[in-house]
Amino acid sequence: MERNRLFVLLLGAILALFVGRTALATDGEPPRLNDIFTALTIVGSFALLLTGYRHLLPIDWLAGLGLGGVVGVTMAFATLFSPYPFFGIVGDNFGQALVRGICSAVALWGGLVVMRQGGPVQLSMAGGGWGKFGQSLALGIGVGAPLAVLNVFALRLTQGQPIQWQSPLAALIDALQPAVVEEVIYRFAFLGLLWLALRGSQPQRAGWLVGLLALLVHNFSHFDDLFVQSPLVALGMGLVLALLWGLPPTFLALGRDLESAIAFHWVQDAARFVAGF
Repeated sequence: MERNRLFVLLLGAILALFVGRTALATDGEPPRLNDIFTALTIVGSFALLLTGYRHLLPIDWLAGLGLGGVVGVTMAFATLFSPYPFFGIVGDNFGQALVRGICSAVALWGGLVVMRQGGPVQLSMAGGGWGKFGQSLALGIGVGAPLAVLNVFALRLTQGQPIQWQSPLAALIDALQPAVVEEVIYRFAFLGLLWLALRGSQPQRAGWLVGLLALLVHNFSHFDDLFVQSPLVALGMGLVLALLWGLPPTFLALGRDLESAIAFHWVQDAARFVAGF
């Protein structure tokens, strides 16, 4: 029981954030859950950088700069992807490009500090070779494509609107935003921070425990408004989505690498963007 105490405390803190934010949202407009967890992850990643930057290799620094640059440039010219204003303040494309580019770079570096200390999620582009990188992209797309088609039909049914075809090129590029940013933040940096906290008390199970926590946080952070309007519906929908679209990238990230999880996520959003959802 003693070794489970820290896990229970982490779970309680996460639940407190969800419940507290939902309670505040009944009478006001607190920050969105995604913004809260993104900010916490970036602060934690920056702290890791300050204390563990010596673990990073030159390729790691280049990977962060490259990824942040790609995220920033593609966000600046995005047409199909329109995120919520960050903390209700930053809403225009160029402001979002700056915020998302910096957050992605810092989160990637934080996750790499964890990876270089034996963390559970690997980044193949920072040491696994380009062959493995390409195979991981193919694997993620192959696993994700059938679920991407299912996702489009599910959105058509639940939203009650027909498919409205959009530019395939814009869809492919804009899908990088949710795929890269969310996977780097939640399934690399956030997961890595949780792993550092639990690896001492749960050495055998830490990877999968924090993978589950990261999955649930990432999944349920999409339901801010529904938690206020109908908490039970939010829980039910969240569990279904976690099973179908949360478990696969978690297995890919922990069993293969981050790139395969990003590819899975990317094909989901590319399909829905091209279909007009």
